[in-house]
Amino acid sequence: MIVLGINAYHGDVSAALVCDGALVAAVEEERFRRVKHWAGFPEAAINACLAMAGVEPTDVDAFAISRNPRANWLRKAAFVLRHRPARRLVAGRARNQARVAGVASEIAGALGLDARAVRRRLHWVEHHPAHLASSFFVSPFEEAAVCAIDGFGDFVSTSVARGAGGAMTMLDRVFFPHSLGLLYLAITQYLGFPKYGDEFKVMGLAPYGEPRFADRLRQLVRLHEDGGFELDLSYFAHARGGVDMTWDGGEPTIGRVFSPKLEALLGPARAGGDAPLTGEHDDLAASLQQVFEEAVFHVLNAVHARTGLRRLCLAGGCAMNSVANGKIRERTRFEEVYIQPAAGDNGTALGAAFHAWHALSGKPRSFVMSHAYWGPAFDEADIAGAIGARAAEVRERCTQARIDDQAALCRIAAGFLADGRIVGWFQGRMEWGARALGARSILADPRRADMRDTINTKIKFRERFRPFAPSTLVDAAAAYFVGAAADPFMLQVVPVRPDKRTVIPAVTHVDGSGRLHTVDRQANPLYWSLIGEFGRLTGVPVLLNTSFNENEPIVLRPEEALDCFLRTGMDVLVMGSHILQKA
Repeated sequence: MIVLGINAYHGDVSAALVCDGALVAAVEEERFRRVKHWAGFPEAAINACLAMAGVEPTDVDAFAISRNPRANWLRKAAFVLRHRPARRLVAGRARNQARVAGVASEIAGALGLDARAVRRRLHWVEHHPAHLASSFFVSPFEEAAVCAIDGFGDFVSTSVARGAGGAMTMLDRVFFPHSLGLLYLAITQYLGFPKYGDEFKVMGLAPYGEPRFADRLRQLVRLHEDGGFELDLSYFAHARGGVDMTWDGGEPTIGRVFSPKLEALLGPARAGGDAPLTGEHDDLAASLQQVFEEAVFHVLNAVHARTGLRRLCLAGGCAMNSVANGKIRERTRFEEVYIQPAAGDNGTALGAAFHAWHALSGKPRSFVMSHAYWGPAFDEADIAGAIGARAAEVRERCTQARIDDQAALCRIAAGFLADGRIVGWFQGRMEWGARALGARSILADPRRADMRDTINTKIKFRERFRPFAPSTLVDAAAAYFVGAAADPFMLQVVPVRPDKRTVIPAVTHVDGSGRLHTVDRQANPLYWSLIGEFGRLTGVPVLLNTSFNENEPIVLRPEEALDCFLRTGMDVLVMGSHILQKA
């Protein structure tokens, strides 16, 4: 049985293909459109998944959509009657629901199928069950507590389930308008970061401040004894005034979600853009992170108390908060945590596919997601063609070599890194999810304290406070990080050992932590070999790793990698067997 999972008309639209209970392809639409968080219909992602699997559109047995327009309609109606939201809020949601409801026609048009045949094969999966399924059904756990925390989807912001075998039992939910994702978004916007997905910037800013505004921010959210919570809606605009949102194509937008009362509490909001960031902004970010963590651990401790299980599967946009993730084992009674690399809305395509697979097949689980390399790959001819298309510029600016022996390729690249060169690394299938994990990465020497500023200013062209991640061999992680658990998806921040902070300063955050990425030989043998060669040269089996991009989605094709290399301050590009070195 072949199931195509689709996230459409939401943020980070995507597609994932499951064949006989195993994932074979998954990719986000933004990688093709070259616009971050692309919202709309993921036509290119759908076709790419089918191509990667060698599957014809007529072979697909089920199209699983990670939305359900009919979900929670009684609650929606009761909310409208009770709160009388602005007409534009209701009209905007209605338009989005209509687009989702008409997705069969979009699929048919994209794949050359009859719309009636597609409708017969549609499988609607509510947003939060798709989140839950995206984590539990691909986890290594036979039984686990499952929790999803995000902004909203199908009128739900937080959900809790118990997973066992090929089934999940829903235990609890928190409904609109109460949301920890909205709490984080409100302060993110207040701090002058208005773009969709900017929350990660606030998480990166938080270690630079002190949480001296935490008591004020605690006024925004009340925690209940049963593990639930509610927002003080007087500080927010999304429930009654209405917030403009666009999900129909291009970069998604969300209007201002906080009310004037928040500015009365905290002072005027930062204008954003070129407005300076002050110590007060740092402190607000630190305060938000603390209050958010308190609420998340309040929810998770209640989940543990209710299930009694020691294993946790986590999903939803809030599961991308790697700082909070790294503290789960310390601040709760969960001993093991699994989060798949596309924990945000992109991952609902994956969850919808597996949810439908189990519902339709009734077969036991047989797949574990142990790596993130589910996107397109390009062969040596593709790479040579991309270089050849800009041959004159490459000859003028670079020396060029081809090294077909992979061991030699890793030795040469490790030598460049040890000499302080910044290397673009383009190899194999693209990563699924937001993190670059050694397939589409920019790499550097973590021992050089100035490397963070160099990459931020000469390559990424972004804020000074943005951190970089350490990639290390899984067997070496304990020597460099406190309480390190294997994390192939770079979704947990943990303390760097005090005696190692001066050894790898470029990947050590200002608070002494690092967003750990462990590399396993079986999952990515080439990247594993590169880190090993660097370790043999330097005695430090750790590399600075950041995504291969510059204010754009991670590069997908060789052409995009070459363009990013030539227009930024990277020194070397290793793409397949080809090495380009700037003069």
